[in-house]
Amino acid sequence: MAKDSTGRLHITVKSGGKRKLSSKLWLERQLNDPYVAKARAQGYRSRAAFKLVEIDDKYRLLKPGMTVVDLGAAPGGWSQVAAKRVGAAEGRGRVIAIDLLEMGEIPGVTFAQFDFLDNDAPEKLIAMMGGRADIVMSDMAANTTGHRKTDQLRIVGLVETAAAFACDVLNPGGTFLAKVFQSGADAELLAQLKRDFATVRHVKPAASRQDSSERYVLATGFRGGTKAAP
Repeated sequence: MAKDSTGRLHITVKSGGKRKLSSKLWLERQLNDPYVAKARAQGYRSRAAFKLVEIDDKYRLLKPGMTVVDLGAAPGGWSQVAAKRVGAAEGRGRVIAIDLLEMGEIPGVTFAQFDFLDNDAPEKLIAMMGGRADIVMSDMAANTTGHRKTDQLRIVGLVETAAAFACDVLNPGGTFLAKVFQSGADAELLAQLKRDFATVRHVKPAASRQDSSERYVLATGFRGGTKAAP
């Protein structure tokens, strides 16, 4: 072990055997990531929890009694934070979560396993909600192909679908938060969000790795839609 530029001990994983270089680098990054250790110590299921913690601490999005929809929730870090801050375990607020993957039970969180891109996904979600939402948040990431242009189109398509759903189900004044990557939301989506929300900004919490292109689009103050309430 050696110390890094901040003075922390840096753990180095030995190469060799059947471990690939990519696996070695991933394991080293996990072992040396302070947010991974912090998540473990505080009982969060992923380091991603701190991204939402930091965004919410700054913008005060989550309030007791709110209804939150968490798209792409597994393993559950964001749902844990949301449930705590809206009082879901005490029955004051609600958190509705979905993912393609399984997710262990979280007090106050209603979870279902299905693909958000399925044609009947919005209908299923609305049935789970039983009303409108105050926040729709998405930490979803599209499966990558390695082809940059294709991957960017997939990411944009996923965010556009999440934004359209948010505009269908949000209460006036509601919030939409979604992972976007690279240069952020594309121009067409950004223009649409600016029409539908009072304030739209890109944010990059400190918990997002600095070498990552990950960013989030945060749209607050939903102006209210013309569609009938679910």
